[in-house]
Amino acid sequence: GHMAAVCLCFISSHFSSRQKMAAVPESGDNRESAGRSSERGVHQAETLGFYEAKEESNKHAGQKRNLSDLSLLRFISAELTRGYLLEHNEAKYKERREKVYTCLRIPRELEKLMFFGFFLCLDAFLYLFTLLPLRVLLALMRFITLPCCGLSDGRLLQPAQVCDILKAVIMIICFVMMHYVDYSMMYHLIRGQSVIKLYIIYNMLEVADRLFSSFGQDILDALYWTATEPKKKKRAHIGVIPHFFMAVLYVFLHTILVMVQATTLNVAFNSHNKSLLTIMMSNNFVEIKGSVFKKFEKNNLFQMSNSDIRERFNNYVLLLIVCLRNMEQFSWNPDHLWVLFPDVCMVIASEMAVDVVKHAFITKFNDITADVYSEYRASLAFDLVSSRQKNAYTDYSDTVSRRMGFIPLPLAVLLSRVITSSTKIQGALAIVSLLVFYFGLIALKVLNSIVLLGKSCQYVKEAKMEEKLFQTPPANTPGKFAKKPASKAKSPQVSCVGNPVEIQSECLQAF
Repeated sequence: GHMAAVCLCFISSHFSSRQKMAAVPESGDNRESAGRSSERGVHQAETLGFYEAKEESNKHAGQKRNLSDLSLLRFISAELTRGYLLEHNEAKYKERREKVYTCLRIPRELEKLMFFGFFLCLDAFLYLFTLLPLRVLLALMRFITLPCCGLSDGRLLQPAQVCDILKAVIMIICFVMMHYVDYSMMYHLIRGQSVIKLYIIYNMLEVADRLFSSFGQDILDALYWTATEPKKKKRAHIGVIPHFFMAVLYVFLHTILVMVQATTLNVAFNSHNKSLLTIMMSNNFVEIKGSVFKKFEKNNLFQMSNSDIRERFNNYVLLLIVCLRNMEQFSWNPDHLWVLFPDVCMVIASEMAVDVVKHAFITKFNDITADVYSEYRASLAFDLVSSRQKNAYTDYSDTVSRRMGFIPLPLAVLLSRVITSSTKIQGALAIVSLLVFYFGLIALKVLNSIVLLGKSCQYVKEAKMEEKLFQTPPANTPGKFAKKPASKAKSPQVSCVGNPVEIQSECLQAF
């Protein structure tokens, strides 16, 4: 018995010493135990009190759990009074808020880019009607006075003058050929088709228009280079005449395609129940399904933005043609214009809404900021400023065509054909009115060019791209091509995206 009492005293003293050592931990252990106790408090709060801390479980180890603590009333009370702190995940909620602000900024930034791009397309479009005839007239005067003045640099005409003459001749030939296409017969032929068939035809026309635009500029560039290529180089082409006939055939076919598009849209406007117009407008919302849920990089988004600019300008020209044809049918009655006005506004509003929704969700899903549209605008501005320099290697209208896929020649031919067939010039007053209208177009073109040049210089300066303006493009040796990294895109439309300074260096290398 005496030995048992000694053993009990030893064991009790051993456990008391262990408890004292646990009661006075080191400073690091103290912090860890405090952290664990706070975590246990958090876990106890998160589990609504149904899991007790370890100390409390040891304290009540000898007591039986009261089942009344797990009652339905306590659960409902905990659900009504429990709280949480969003600041525990502050970074996540800040990111969500920035995404909302980005989506709210997208309409404004996108429309600024669209507005700037629209006037770029308008400038290239007005050039064909205003300055191109004057430049061709100057080139012909130079060619006529050549025996008196002589050759200044060994060329009969400058390369730019040759390109201008080719553009004018192509427009004149296609304009004459379009007189053999009966617009009225085409209108009644399309009007006799069913709604679903017209809807399919319109979609096919849109796809064909994009394919024509992507390949058409290559045909025109091949013609311009073949006609102006230095004679010292070895001939590696089929000749100027075949290239010229290819260009004429392309412009004529593309003009007919745009004419069918305008006719289909005119049928939709003149339908009684407007069902075709509604279906054609709903077709725009299909773009959201086809593009929003795909992965986009900045390059792809820039290409899509340029395509949207071109598509919007084309739609405006098509709406203008539809209005001209309808006004002609109603003897230019101004009251009928107000009948067309709601449908025109509906088409424009649907196009703008689809573009805003599409770009807002693309930037959201791909974590692209709204500032990227300022970079895109600076890239377009750089093209305009660089084309005004003395060492420019391309015309500005051709640069817009390559960048946006916008080719103004077919639209210009079709609009000229519609205007000449819808109006009649008779008498001196009509001729004077035509001259006033022409000089008004020239004034609009000059004013638009001045404003665009000023805004472009401002955008280039804000993007800190001035030093790139004074760099000459790398010249390739005859028979060799400049080496480019494999990661760079072949087309400036895709490669000219990203950091504004890197954008234009890639553009210069691409050209």
